[in-house]
Amino acid sequence: MIIHTGFVDLDTPTGPMRTHVYAPAPPTGTARYPGLLLYPEIYQQTGPIVRLSQQLAGHGYVVMAPEIYHEHEPPGTVLAYDKAGTDKGNAYKAATTLATFDHDAAVVIRALGAHPACSGRIGAVGVCLGGHLAFRAVLQPQVLAATCFYATDLQGGILAGGTCVDTLARARDIRGELLLVWGRQDPHVPDGARAGIYQALVAAGTTFTWHEFNAQHAFMRDEGPRYDAEAARIALGLALSLFRRTL
Repeated sequence: MIIHTGFVDLDTPTGPMRTHVYAPAPPTGTARYPGLLLYPEIYQQTGPIVRLSQQLAGHGYVVMAPEIYHEHEPPGTVLAYDKAGTDKGNAYKAATTLATFDHDAAVVIRALGAHPACSGRIGAVGVCLGGHLAFRAVLQPQVLAATCFYATDLQGGILAGGTCVDTLARARDIRGELLLVWGRQDPHVPDGARAGIYQALVAAGTTFTWHEFNAQHAFMRDEGPRYDAEAARIALGLALSLFRRTL
């Protein structure tokens, strides 16, 4: 499927939020597609995130991918996959309030609903920090499903500003369906942490599916030594299956 790419600058209380848009280019103006709010890693719109967005759009989704650190960096800023970029991304994560993350999600959800090619049925997907943010997005009633790839910080209840957050405790409020995908060799979410997240979701009565691969953190990132092409292909297929069923 041919797609159009571009961006919009959405208004937020902390300044304009550059949001990248990937939408199918239908043969007529009448086609409508589900919408996906796509959250990146801490590095923002890197090459792997752009390619993931394009793949999803190519399967028939209107994808909007916000720059999550818009209050800290100029539009278009991409952090490098190195120690300096990692340190900066983690510092921005700690400096961004939970209220900002949640408000920004609501802004993108509204923008998706208003997009002329969007059917109004909306899901969320994210990797790493973005996986946690996608989990939080499905707490909003307009979001019908979310795929969370190796979501960080769920188990410790820590996200923004180093303070405790209620993400996992609010699992009972989720009315949509979750897909959680993990790498068993991920040091950020070790065995005990994954077990705790699983038990919390079971106790909350959440509708979810759970998949673990013998892979490292960021195994879907198609740059660098941790990329596992086969596991990434299967994981993306699982996400597409969820969104086909729910959206």
